[in-house]
Amino acid sequence: MSNGRPRTGISKRIRQLKRYRTIASAFARNGLGYIFHDMGLHDKFTLFRHDEQKRIEAKSIGERIRLILEELGPTFVKLGQIASTRPDLIPPGILTELERLQDHVPPFSYREACLIIEEELREAIGSLFLAFEEQPMAAASIGQVHRAVLKDGTVVAVKVQRPGIQAQIETDLDILTDVARVAESRLEWAAAYRLGSMVEELAKALRTELDYTVEARNAERFSSLSKTMAVVRIPAVWRDYSSRRVLTTTYIEGIKLSDKEQLLQASIDLHLLAERFATIIFHQVLIDGFFHGDPHPGNVLAQRDGSLVMLDFGMVGRLTPGAKNHFAAFVIALRNQSTKGVIRAISNMGVVPDDVNRDELYVDVDALRDKYYDVPFNQIHMGEAIQDLFAVALRHRIRIPAELTLLGKTLLTMEGVVLSLDPTFSVFNVAEPFGRKLFLEQVNPAQKLKNWMEDVPDYVDHVDLLQEIPVAAKELVSSMRHGRLKLEVAVPEIDSLMRRMDRISNRLSFSIVLLALSIVMVGLIISAALNHSQTLFWGIPIIEIGFVIALLMFLWLIYAILRSGRF
Repeated sequence: MSNGRPRTGISKRIRQLKRYRTIASAFARNGLGYIFHDMGLHDKFTLFRHDEQKRIEAKSIGERIRLILEELGPTFVKLGQIASTRPDLIPPGILTELERLQDHVPPFSYREACLIIEEELREAIGSLFLAFEEQPMAAASIGQVHRAVLKDGTVVAVKVQRPGIQAQIETDLDILTDVARVAESRLEWAAAYRLGSMVEELAKALRTELDYTVEARNAERFSSLSKTMAVVRIPAVWRDYSSRRVLTTTYIEGIKLSDKEQLLQASIDLHLLAERFATIIFHQVLIDGFFHGDPHPGNVLAQRDGSLVMLDFGMVGRLTPGAKNHFAAFVIALRNQSTKGVIRAISNMGVVPDDVNRDELYVDVDALRDKYYDVPFNQIHMGEAIQDLFAVALRHRIRIPAELTLLGKTLLTMEGVVLSLDPTFSVFNVAEPFGRKLFLEQVNPAQKLKNWMEDVPDYVDHVDLLQEIPVAAKELVSSMRHGRLKLEVAVPEIDSLMRRMDRISNRLSFSIVLLALSIVMVGLIISAALNHSQTLFWGIPIIEIGFVIALLMFLWLIYAILRSGRF
């Protein structure tokens, strides 16, 4: 292994086989070994039944899955955390357990951290930093964070990727891809949930988190977009001290939003803090279209002046203008009690299967509408409404795009944090001005003109095409005058029809020639018989030669017809 990349060849295959057994045993110990048995893999892993525990049935399926993921380590824990953002794919019971996943990963050694930094940045640790704390501030499944001081005295936070984690993750993803493929071919529920596509989507998100240069770009973009908001701070990225496996940012102190006691001791207004946090998230979602994908309390710090610091940009969401409008349309239709409007918004947001039962879909949407009928804004939980939407989508196999499900997860997390700070706070009061602004933008003539101007290059292409029309028309008329115009007509099944016509004409020709030959030969033979003499013309036997010529023509005709394959 080098640079965190997995080895190939026999050693990789042996590592995969060992990991297969570890995964299979974990499933068996938690009462889910039957899944591998149903896929026909029980002969390959004979330890299943020895590891089964009979009393495991007391635990729910969701709890068993969570225990398996925690037992199997960083890859599976991270995949579970990413999967918890997809309520349109994961049933509620399992989703609740996935949200409880914790990283029980001990920190790796200071020496290993130094080796990785020196390998990535190509300098000795002493040349890079004035000071570097040996004990990490935090450790997670993919990496850990150390506090350090640059040569100019700037205090920074250095995130270092866990050694060997990329090779381990790639091995696990290869195994999961294989298992998903087999499961889809043999298990009906796996095919229904499109397990292969699900694994592929989660794997893509996980591989993105492994590349710290992506997180660096995300942080820089957030910093640029947040310049108009004085209440939010984004740590600066130090590019010269960052790479794919090392990320260095300015260290900013603050109080975690989950530490309510410390916030009160710092005399910070919790209601104002909740309002600012909600405003930041809605601004990112509905104005910037670029939002933090995991704003849990550990990733958001409060400062004594009431400003907020956002950390960890490995998971971000992006919304196109169309996606923002579809989301706004859903909220508006829900508040207007419009069943058709809600279904239209759901259809626009996701991919509705062709065989969806429209009647049942209308019943579920009616129930969703009635749930929020005549309910004041301050009594509606936006996160709950979004979860209800995704539950309907899951029930009817409507595939919601990943960016919208991540949006739902973000709003749900944000609302949970806000309510923990101030239980009386309503996020709809913050969302309403943003929604109104978004609606006004849609009907604003100036915005329509701006959108039209953005499409001008396309129109210019069409104008160039229009300019070519007179020249093309002149050439067309000239071709018609000189008889050079070729007309091609395409008729469905015309080839098959022409083949049948060829067969009929060939058979008719054969019959006519054969009849003519018969008449001539019969006439000559009768004439010779009546005269009791040999029929000669200039001393040449006409009947014999004519017969030979006719026979040759007949054989040639048969050969030509058979060769064409259309007899």
